[in-house]
Amino acid sequence: MRAIEKGDNQAIAAVIRTVLEEHKMNKPGTVYTDPTTDDLFSLFQQPKSFFWILEKDGEIVGGCGVFPTKGLPEKCGELVKLYLSSNYRGQGLGKMLLNKCAEDAKGFGYESLYLESMPELNSAVGLYRSVGYQEIDAPLGESGHFACNLWMIKQLD
Repeated sequence: MRAIEKGDNQAIAAVIRTVLEEHKMNKPGTVYTDPTTDDLFSLFQQPKSFFWILEKDGEIVGGCGVFPTKGLPEKCGELVKLYLSSNYRGQGLGKMLLNKCAEDAKGFGYESLYLESMPELNSAVGLYRSVGYQEIDAPLGESGHFACNLWMIKQLD
């Protein structure tokens, strides 16, 4: 696991889009069509944001980050873009990324993390629940991902 670098943009965008295609979620209102997906390095240069790349044998196989999405409650960040290539799921890597993001978010002064997802990504939703995320009734903030219809939040201890 390492911080995102400028040269990672194309590979991590491909991972994200491949996962969404697998789940038939390659549609407007998701990160699939979000223009920032093609330049995550620049996006995560903003204060109070970070993005971790998961690399195996020189290949980018996933990533996850935290972002200070506009409109979120004070001291709440958004957990964003947890994606893993299919060959690397079920090995504890997603949980490792989630725990690392929660730990680092506390270091930035966040007291809670919010995320948006879709029921179709049921294995990810189960993973979120397993590390303490709880569903809420409505979206928070201004992510622009109007296709997401499942919202969760976690209090950081």
